[in-house]
Amino acid sequence: MPDQSQLNAEIRDMLMDCGLFDTLQPTEFQAVAGYFSLAHMNAGESIFAEGDAGTFMCILHRGQVSVRKTDSAGQQVEIATLRRGAFGEMAVLDGERRSASCIAASECQLLTLGKDSLEKMLNEAPRIAARIIRALAVALSKRLRMQDGQRLAQV
Repeated sequence: MPDQSQLNAEIRDMLMDCGLFDTLQPTEFQAVAGYFSLAHMNAGESIFAEGDAGTFMCILHRGQVSVRKTDSAGQQVEIATLRRGAFGEMAVLDGERRSASCIAASECQLLTLGKDSLEKMLNEAPRIAARIIRALAVALSKRLRMQDGQRLAQV
């Protein structure tokens, strides 16, 4: 079992590799690594369910995640397959319930950031936390703009 400093170094490297936080300096990656956790999911395992309280967000490091919504007939319909990037951040940022379910479509390695850990980071390292929140907001904005563009193309 790796010690905490080895684990933090592994998390730091994953954060640097994910491409979301390019505005952070190498020392800042090290500083925030302790706020994140590693999670391993098996194929078919639920990460979170639509309607759940949003207590954490994820960054997909390896594997694939199926994003599913419940349709009017009560059936789960896959709306996207994620191969990289952040998900679940909306519920952590806005405090609302999960808007979709996420299930590991393959074996996955995730970084998770709990809502409590984000609050702690805001108190202990506010400048870095602000940069992380901004990066998440930019990624979310790009995703929404892309979806809007796809909807307009269908009209």
